[in-house]
Amino acid sequence: MRYVRFRDPAGAVRQGTWNDDGIQFASATYTADDVDVLPPVTPSKIVCLAGNYIEHAHGNVPDRPSLFLKGPNAVAGHGDTITIPDVDRVDYEAEVGVVIDRQCKHVDEDDAFDVVRGFTCVNDVSNRTDQEVEQNWIRGKAFDGSAPMGPVVATPDHVENPRDPRIRLWQNGELKQDSEEDELIFDVPTVIAEVTTMLTLEAGDIIAMGTSGRPEPLSDGDTVEIEIDGVGRLHHHVRTP
Repeated sequence: MRYVRFRDPAGAVRQGTWNDDGIQFASATYTADDVDVLPPVTPSKIVCLAGNYIEHAHGNVPDRPSLFLKGPNAVAGHGDTITIPDVDRVDYEAEVGVVIDRQCKHVDEDDAFDVVRGFTCVNDVSNRTDQEVEQNWIRGKAFDGSAPMGPVVATPDHVENPRDPRIRLWQNGELKQDSEEDELIFDVPTVIAEVTTMLTLEAGDIIAMGTSGRPEPLSDGDTVEIEIDGVGRLHHHVRTP
């Protein structure tokens, strides 16, 4: 299934499904143009990984996942326009978002998919200018709108190779990122087990699995599209102050 949150023409927020026939809730069917597609979940936190793809980590394989956090203020949705900081460089980072289904802690790798609701697309928008000079990355990673996500949550059976899904990004129609199989350093079960040794995850929380390749800067007026097979394609726009 592909679950979507949206605001219907009457202004009510709904949770429906999105398939080839359109967006469905109860007996109603809408096109994407009929409704406002919202972020697919409202996470209490987004747990992000740094350097979890071999090329992006410059070949340096860490002993354990490197983690940082974004808050709910970072969430943006499908079709939104985000305002990036007025600094020298802000990059896109296409990432697989693992959506947690229920409150959990101390999850074994073998049981990891028992707590996964599904997958969504995430852009870990990154302020490199400040990221390079601070240790906690609040300015670099956690600013408002720095985590566009969506358009849906697709259940694991909808996604090819859910341990290591393929993800692609286009900037103004040009393909810029395309992850390769086996490039991921720590797969989904490994990361869930590691994260839940320290943190309680809540229903709707997201783990953003890191980015591949060498991301490039964003500019005013850009359109970004991110796609995971089975999830669909997230798109959002970019502006500068």
